[in-house]
Amino acid sequence: MSESAQSAPVGVVLAVDPDRFAEVVEALRRAGLTVTGEQPVLGTLSGTVAEDRIPGLEMVDGVASVDRERTVRLPPPDTPIQ
Repeated sequence: MSESAQSAPVGVVLAVDPDRFAEVVEALRRAGLTVTGEQPVLGTLSGTVAEDRIPGLEMVDGVASVDRERTVRLPPPDTPIQ
């Protein structure tokens, strides 16, 4: 697949088996994930991947879930914090 035919990278957050964290993270890297953050004790990590490769991440043994990263924007409070 040519560079222009690949889908754009998207941010993802993954829940993985914390007992096999290093092994699962290595398999995810081989599946195309660029890791940007790790929390081994919690069994979570974040990264970027081409959107069309998300199904491959979901198939890695030890992955519980793959979710798109979301940004939450909160409106400013109505009154200043005292």
